[in-house]
Amino acid sequence: MSNGTAAAIVVGVDGSQQSVEALRWAARIAPSLGAGIRAVGAWDYPPEYAGYVPLGSDNFDEVTQKQVDKAVREAFGDDVPAGLTTSVVFGHPSKVLVHESEDATMLVVGRRGHGGFRGLLLGSVSAACVAHAKCPVLVIHEHSEAEGPAQERPA
Repeated sequence: MSNGTAAAIVVGVDGSQQSVEALRWAARIAPSLGAGIRAVGAWDYPPEYAGYVPLGSDNFDEVTQKQVDKAVREAFGDDVPAGLTTSVVFGHPSKVLVHESEDATMLVVGRRGHGGFRGLLLGSVSAACVAHAKCPVLVIHEHSEAEGPAQERPA
């Protein structure tokens, strides 16, 4: 770890159900890795802002923090894992998560479906993370909660 902080599993949180499942998976894995969990939300200016000088964040950071907090509540209710932290970072989600992976034990992200190509393609953020992250990456697909980790599934 280059910054001296405790090892953490970084979880990309965007408010989707897959990111809620990613938080749950991180909580299952963290004890065996001796790692904390860092839920990270990222925001960037919408494409329609291109060419204009933004006068403020339009509360994008606050909205993103609320998304992260809501996902944590949905994933864990009142039983939030000890040591779970949250942060919100300005930047494109894939760039933010790849940067966060530099000091992470693992990166956990959700995958969004792609209509007729469902099951064939990763989302652009998860694909970028798999290609460029500096740590192992776990991509959570739909229905991952029902399957659970291998040791929890019946034989």
